[in-house]
Amino acid sequence: MKKKIMISQPMRGKTNEQIKKEREELVSNLKLEGFEVIDTIVSEEPPVDVNEAIYYLSKSVEFIGKVDCVLFMKGWEYARGCKIEHQIAVEYGKEIKYCN
Repeated sequence: MKKKIMISQPMRGKTNEQIKKEREELVSNLKLEGFEVIDTIVSEEPPVDVNEAIYYLSKSVEFIGKVDCVLFMKGWEYARGCKIEHQIAVEYGKEIKYCN
């Protein structure tokens, strides 16, 4: 069975199209390595009465619970959400990979 992997990527100020473009080659390479890459780009709008950043972070935490491995893209250590995702992955024993 293939390992499921998600990508943690700094997203602030980027469109979904920019995000997809940045990870295109990476996703192809991960598939060649035998991973099942889980699409974590949330296209739905958050409800009006919630903090947008926390809403999207909660979706990421949900994805972390469904994968075996989390890959962190360049710059993750400067992005608040990515740092939180990293801490969760560490604390819950997920396999972690880094991409520069």
